[in-house]
Amino acid sequence: MPKSAAHRLADFAERILGSPLPVAVRTWDGDQAGPAGPTVVLKNRRALRWLLYSPGELGLARAYVSGDLDVEGDLTEGFRRIWAYRPQLSAQDFGEAVRLAARLGVLGLPPKPPAEEARLRGKLHSLGRDRSAISHHYDLSNAFYQLLMDDSMAYSSGYWSEHADLARAQHDKLDLICRKLGLRPGMRLLDVGCGWGSLLVHAAKHHGVEAVGVTISAEQVQHVKTRLAHHDLDDRVEVRRQDYRELAGDGFDAVASIEMGEHVGEDNYPSYAATLFRLLKPTGRLLLQQMSRGAVAPGGGAFIERYIAPDMTMRPLSRTLGHLETAGFEIRDVHALREHYVPTVRAWADTLEQHWDEAVALIGEAGARVWRLYLAGGALAFEENRMGVDQILAVRPDAHGRSGLPWTREWA
Repeated sequence: MPKSAAHRLADFAERILGSPLPVAVRTWDGDQAGPAGPTVVLKNRRALRWLLYSPGELGLARAYVSGDLDVEGDLTEGFRRIWAYRPQLSAQDFGEAVRLAARLGVLGLPPKPPAEEARLRGKLHSLGRDRSAISHHYDLSNAFYQLLMDDSMAYSSGYWSEHADLARAQHDKLDLICRKLGLRPGMRLLDVGCGWGSLLVHAAKHHGVEAVGVTISAEQVQHVKTRLAHHDLDDRVEVRRQDYRELAGDGFDAVASIEMGEHVGEDNYPSYAATLFRLLKPTGRLLLQQMSRGAVAPGGGAFIERYIAPDMTMRPLSRTLGHLETAGFEIRDVHALREHYVPTVRAWADTLEQHWDEAVALIGEAGARVWRLYLAGGALAFEENRMGVDQILAVRPDAHGRSGLPWTREWA
């Protein structure tokens, strides 16, 4: 009796992996092979066509986003098991895959990539292309981000303590940043890449600063202006749609840039660091929070680069420190927050599942599937130390080398 499609696929995968199948596979004919636990469901033959034309992560993502592939059971556990095996197909393996596809009736023209995939044009990290890259992710829908996040609208790692929830973790993160910057009433704060205004609002309300926030997302500017009016802060806080390369002047007491430098690009980072230095007064402090990654997939991998943050670069922490020092900064503190990102992302993922129908109504079924994949994979990447996140506190010394910082960590 000839083997079913599921068992043929399992045999092929196990030969490539050199081990038993990590997850179960069920094919369009209802047959299933593999262990108990998460099950990859191939709803039709096109699901395999995605993998044939784009082997690996990108093909799996396209099949999942399009709805041709699904996962039953714990998606994160499925990721965990699959991530342990990332084989590279040899020419001989690919030839065998094509022959198997022919026997299963899978061969055909390559499917058109889902509309949710970014399609950028222009020179890498030109002003126009960067606006398009940011718009692809951050202009998705203010209503969707309000659904996903807590009331602070902080879209970065929280700072978790025992028994905290997401709102508490984000409040504590924002307050930690303000304490590290030494903010006091009347000081001037610049937030480069201000997002939906979480730090601007927190610093003005709780620490009495005057602030300027810049972002190149049109949707974010609109949202921040509404928030400032709601909190009666528009006389002390200004938000601009402006690229960091367009910033003029100087004289800020403190500068923050929270998970924005990842969008700058490696070649532009020295100029970015120099701009942050120029904008500060002598003895002014910089708080930079950044995600980091090693030499493997600094953009986050094929899925992240196509669907979430095109043109993003997550450099190793040491390289960022080098850029800041070259610009003239003195590094005063580095605070690793990697473990804190895991509950942050999982809180967002739980909210997405709890409000799935609302999310689909706002960004479509395929868009919601992009986010489900993104959040499940992102939490696992931080948990397994494939990505990191750190707060870097630096200072612009004065002409005599004085930092103006206390000798002890008063923010701790």
